Amino acid sequence: MRKIIVLEFISLDGVMQAPGGPEEDTSGGFEYGGWSAPYGDKVSGKAMQKQMEPTDILLGRKTFDIFAAFWPEHAEHWPGINDVTKYVLSNTMKKSDWQNSMFLESVADIEKLKNSKGSDIKVWGSGQLVQLLLKHDLVDELWLKIYPVTLGEGKKLFDNGTIPAAFTVTESLVTPSGVIFINYKRAGKVKTGTIGA
Repeated sequence: MRKIIVLEFISLDGVMQAPGGPEEDTSGGFEYGGWSAPYGDKVSGKAMQKQMEPTDILLGRKTFDIFAAFWPEHAEHWPGINDVTKYVLSNTMKKSDWQNSMFLESVADIEKLKNSKGSDIKVWGSGQLVQLLLKHDLVDELWLKIYPVTLGEGKKLFDNGTIPAAFTVTESLVTPSGVIFINYKRAGKVKTGTIGA
């Protein structure tokens, strides 16, 4: 079985929309595209290199379009991105010029992929897809980069359909610019109790 690892840039108030640049995703009138850029430093750059090690990726259609328009011509910044398999969840798209792109149509297709042999599968961005994965308990790990900024409006990581679930911290790092890199793995059901009892 393959692990599905969700990697996200999020604000303190859970916004994940357009961290990389002003034109990345302006839907809904979002005005803060590129909000993660001011917080770059050597420590976060090194941590990102580790997270970008080549492995198959799973993307939603909108994120795939953004990636396919950029990464084939800029692969020197993400070695191996053109070589790994890019799985895309889409009901309308069936092919792409970006090499090694394959298309899935349903949650059942994702479950079949997860139960196959191969490398871990990383999900970048892809908000609607991530919410679908969370709803169906298909996320094994969350690798979050939490930025010291609130944005108020924008697409949220945990929005519709997230099921109650417990997670355990496996790795954490705070960069000099205040970004928290924190990795969680799935740890069963939510447990409750009374504080001080």
